[in-house]
Amino acid sequence: MIGLPLVYLLSGLMFAAFAVLSAGDRENPKRFGNAAFWGLFALSFLAGDHLGDLGNGILVLCLAVIAGTGQLGVGAPKTTSPEDRERLATSYGVRLYVPALMIPVLVLAGSLTFKHLTFQGAHLVDPKQATLIALALAALVAAVLSKVMFQQPAGAPIQEGRRLMDLVGWAALLPQMLAALGAVFALAGVGKSIGEIAVMITPADSRFAAVAAYCVGMAVFTIMMGNAFAAFPVMTGGIALPLVIGQFGGDPAVVCAIGMLSGFCGTLLTPLAANFNLVPAALLQLKDRYAVIRAQAPTAVLMLIVNVILMNALAFHR
Repeated sequence: MIGLPLVYLLSGLMFAAFAVLSAGDRENPKRFGNAAFWGLFALSFLAGDHLGDLGNGILVLCLAVIAGTGQLGVGAPKTTSPEDRERLATSYGVRLYVPALMIPVLVLAGSLTFKHLTFQGAHLVDPKQATLIALALAALVAAVLSKVMFQQPAGAPIQEGRRLMDLVGWAALLPQMLAALGAVFALAGVGKSIGEIAVMITPADSRFAAVAAYCVGMAVFTIMMGNAFAAFPVMTGGIALPLVIGQFGGDPAVVCAIGMLSGFCGTLLTPLAANFNLVPAALLQLKDRYAVIRAQAPTAVLMLIVNVILMNALAFHR
């Protein structure tokens, strides 16, 4: 049965190729740092199951040391020049989007069909991982299609991938790291502890204080976690359910909706939300790595204040 090991294998081989190409890139003064970083990341995909908890922990610490000591640089992959890209864009026009648009189409098709593919009564694809497997295969199909349509060298997808990874740097690992952090927080009972602290410091007869604690807590915890979805169960279970809903009778639908919106305010303010805040700045090669966050900060703070007011006005009139 095809399962996640296939996705891990493809990902590991891709990052291993980034490591090898980085090691040979003499234009990058930090090429060995890049090679070590992407090589270790590839190892986590290819042999993570065999390293054990201690081995994977050491691997993560090594990644943190390499990134934290500034050992990552931007290489000079052998890829198209800006002039070449402008010429290709003029020549192919909207056809440039065909490979990219193929990915969601194939993922949707795979998600709907892979779960039902069987051979001699056994599933060919793990039904629980059908979407991820479809995504991996769709990316391969898109890469091959791009090679055929645009007549690029065989190594172009790897070189372009390395160029993007060099620009994004360590931030590319944040989603995986934050997912693991969320699991650790859940197992450690962080939500229960936060709820106990909130009950201690929040005035028992103040509805406004409870609402403010929940909304601000959602924003702050999202800043810490980098993801409002990770903060939601912790803050809702710790503050919203026992205080805002349980004690003061807030409408659960309104409380949870505005609570999530408060979490999104935190998303606008944190570098841990790399996909939204750091990656755009890196891909645009902005000099200020935190330019996106600085631009979003006033909106985030104003919206958070409005959320507190709205929840107090709308959640308690049923």
